[in-house]
Amino acid sequence: MEMKKSKSSLKAKIQRLGTTLSGMIMPNIAAIIAWGLITALFMAAGWIPNKQIATLISPMLNYMIPLLIAYVGGRMVYEERGAVVGAIAVMGVIVGSSVPMFLGAMIMGPLGGWSIKKFDQLFQDKIKSGFEMIYNNFSSGILGMILAIFGVFVVNPLVTAGSNFMSKGVDWIISIHMLPLANIFIEPAKILFLNNAIGNGILVPLGIQQASQSGKSVLFLLESNPGPGIGILLAFMIFGKGTAKASAPGAAIIQFFGGIHEIYFPYILMKPALVFAAIAGGISGTFTFQLLGTGLKAAASPGSIIAILLMTPKGNYLKILIGVLVAAIVSFIVASVILKADKTMTDDDDLEARQRQMDAMKSESKGGSSAITDGQSATEQVKKYEDVEKIIFACDAGMGSSAMGASLLRDKVKKAGITDIPVTNTAISRLKDENGLLVITQEELAERALQKTPGAMHISVDNFLSSPKYDEVVLNLKALNQISPSEEKKDVVAEDANDELGLQNIDFSVLKEVDFIHHDQRIGSATMATSMFKDRLKKAGRKTPVKNIGIDELEDSKERLVIVTKEAEKNLKLRYTNVQILSVSNLLEADEYDAVVAHLK
Repeated sequence: MEMKKSKSSLKAKIQRLGTTLSGMIMPNIAAIIAWGLITALFMAAGWIPNKQIATLISPMLNYMIPLLIAYVGGRMVYEERGAVVGAIAVMGVIVGSSVPMFLGAMIMGPLGGWSIKKFDQLFQDKIKSGFEMIYNNFSSGILGMILAIFGVFVVNPLVTAGSNFMSKGVDWIISIHMLPLANIFIEPAKILFLNNAIGNGILVPLGIQQASQSGKSVLFLLESNPGPGIGILLAFMIFGKGTAKASAPGAAIIQFFGGIHEIYFPYILMKPALVFAAIAGGISGTFTFQLLGTGLKAAASPGSIIAILLMTPKGNYLKILIGVLVAAIVSFIVASVILKADKTMTDDDDLEARQRQMDAMKSESKGGSSAITDGQSATEQVKKYEDVEKIIFACDAGMGSSAMGASLLRDKVKKAGITDIPVTNTAISRLKDENGLLVITQEELAERALQKTPGAMHISVDNFLSSPKYDEVVLNLKALNQISPSEEKKDVVAEDANDELGLQNIDFSVLKEVDFIHHDQRIGSATMATSMFKDRLKKAGRKTPVKNIGIDELEDSKERLVIVTKEAEKNLKLRYTNVQILSVSNLLEADEYDAVVAHLK
């Protein structure tokens, strides 16, 4: 048990370091893109050369971006006071430097925030009333000045030497054509949700330094290349089974054009051998880029083919597309061989089933439980959600997959008629412990999310873009508006009511469709009941449509009459408020059917 805890803590520390590095870069990606576009368009060899506008290139690279990185780094540690001190401190490593000080900014920003935080812990409580503003301003100013001087004489020389060493190291690796081997480590790390840490925390700073000297850098493509992912998803489209095959086309569009690489991670987790397909695609793509001597002007974020082409230097478009295509073809071939050779894969071996299985196993291993458990009444379940006032999706960068997850749940919450609970997303480093908070994060980040917000309610999912737990969250939140302490008694009364009373509560004048749902009951029974009911309507000369659908496909409208068993009625009422419901003892033989047919059009 101690060993597990130690491994978990070490993993959380590594992830925290990676998140800290990427967390300083990600909020400033827009600034990096702006610099890259200005460089690509207006430099002497650009699309629209303009000497006056080109004067922006050097100041933005050497001053603006490092200042922004340091500001964000200081804010991550100690809010606005840390941000200001971090920005002051970084000037010491910027001034007089011969290289862009991104690494220096990633050091001085958090150092400035940490220093002022410790200083406040020592002296802030001792300041007399009326002197707070003097203390705040002068403590930040003096400490910032000291750190800036420290940066000039200590950090600047060290970072300059380190940057030159790493730059020469990268150049050497490129010169001996060994850079593609970096994908052996990058691709598996991406699957462990370290893609932001590697891409934005390591490769982007080194790439910007290289691009400032040569005009482009292949390092921007090592992690962001969409080729390996699209190849794997294409293999699933052709050789996959069940839900994995059905969902692969949509996932491919989101991954390739939307740049959300996290969407293909569950497909690899479902068949771990597919990591070799990702590695092969990454290596071949990087080798092709290097062989053709191409790269990007600046970081492409997200890793969309659109963003990549926007950051492509003039005359390099075909080279970039060839590299992406080669990576896609290689990963497709390897993934196809793996999927075809896997005889254990059946139609039932679908993506959703594996995701549910992984969720349950991981939850049990952490001593947790799912949002809904058997053996508890609905009233007992929703008490866990009574204080929820806000839902936040948290991931490494607070963008990409968490934004899409928040969008998916926001749509489900809206459709359920819940309007008073906002659903947002943020970086895990910016989480704050507050009342009424429900935090949804990935399993890999659950430990860190709990450390940041111990007072919040936590739900961990395997994949932000597809999780059955979203329906459970909506179900519980909706139940709060429908279940009172006397609700279960009402259900008993409803069960004992006679059939005629049930029909009297149905407004047949607005009905446009009759639905049988296959939830909490055998699909075969619902299908047969639908067929038999259609025959009844046909013999009676009625034309009202009758459908057999899943509970998630149901439209919450009074124009729908839903026929379910009494056992499934409560679950249906928790999910939908507007549909009209007729509960029967037996779907295949119900006395109510003749009366219903008589009322339909």
